[in-house]
Amino acid sequence: MSELSAATGLTVPTIKYYLREGLVSAGARTAVNQADYDQGHVHRLRLIRALVEVGDLPIATVGAVLAALDDASRSTHDVLGVVHHALAFGGARAHPLRDADEAVAEIEQFIAGLGWQVAREAPSLRELARILATLRRLGWDVTAEVFRRYADAADALASWELEQTDSDGHRSEVVEGAVVGTVLFEGALVALRRLAEEHHSASRFASKDQRRPSQPAG
Repeated sequence: MSELSAATGLTVPTIKYYLREGLVSAGARTAVNQADYDQGHVHRLRLIRALVEVGDLPIATVGAVLAALDDASRSTHDVLGVVHHALAFGGARAHPLRDADEAVAEIEQFIAGLGWQVAREAPSLRELARILATLRRLGWDVTAEVFRRYADAADALASWELEQTDSDGHRSEVVEGAVVGTVLFEGALVALRRLAEEHHSASRFASKDQRRPSQPAG
């Protein structure tokens, strides 16, 4: 167990917790309090760590994702659906869109206009509708077209990401690669967008702010 901890960067209590939760299989028992673990265990624990620490998924959700990965009857598309549900904004589920039915219908029409094959129950549809409705509550006079540039960028990125997955490889490797890519690159996209905004903000506003005379207090 200590060697497994060293190989994965996870503490022994954390590994034992994942074992109790059934997220990783038990090792081969060699004595009353000892078991052997192989590279399969190391890989599984590293995957769990990525989903928890980078994907910021709760353990119950990680369990659902792993169960989908392990289910050989599920296609890559089905497993990605599980992941997308897991990554969906929690607030959208916790707080229904009581006054945003119009936004939901508009977003559905917008997505259909893009030619995207998306299930009507996809949580990200309601997530996007929630954002549109919130913008309007804040006084923004916008339609779903405000998301057009984001949609174009997302379409190109999603296509490229999935192209990186070797569709001719072993099923488990293909599905896991798609899942890990989805989780990690979503985090990378958010981080890069924030860095880009900081860069453009510095270029556009910082010099003006420095030239602006300070206002007297009070």
